Amino acid sequence: MPSKTIEDADGLLVRLRGLAQRAAEPFGLEVAWVELKRHGGSILFRVFIDQESGVRLVDCERVTERLGVLLDVEDPIESSYTLEVSSPGLDRPLWSKKDYERFTGRLARIKTRQQLDGKRHFRGRLAGVEGDIVILENKHGVKRIPLPAIESARLEVELFSRDQSQTTRRRS
Repeated sequence: MPSKTIEDADGLLVRLRGLAQRAAEPFGLEVAWVELKRHGGSILFRVFIDQESGVRLVDCERVTERLGVLLDVEDPIESSYTLEVSSPGLDRPLWSKKDYERFTGRLARIKTRQQLDGKRHFRGRLAGVEGDIVILENKHGVKRIPLPAIESARLEVELFSRDQSQTTRRRS
């Protein structure tokens, strides 16, 4: 059965994000985003944490433990739920201007709300942000995409960076 997002009529997600930030900040971590979804008869509260140097399993464990205590005290979710804390992953979504700036130089896929120059899907290397414009470079040139026009975006997994040359195996 597919997951369904729970409506945020009372600002519950804002409150949950605040609790997650309180749990993550003492460990030098930031909350990338939170989700609250209904799956069948249960509720799943997901917290995605991040930091420049990457997220380790111990980071997820620490935030889960601390956030669990805060959730027990505050009790913002009225029914039973499952808490899941994880990293955004290698193919992480890009949500904010800060994300596009941080991942300049990385390969990304962007989908716009409406067509720009006859297209809605773009793939290329993030080349920075100027004001409210994301700059994407690919073999066709440079594409300037307004942040408000972006429906979704995510990094693409690269096995080798463009600066890393493949090594050849030598038999001894």
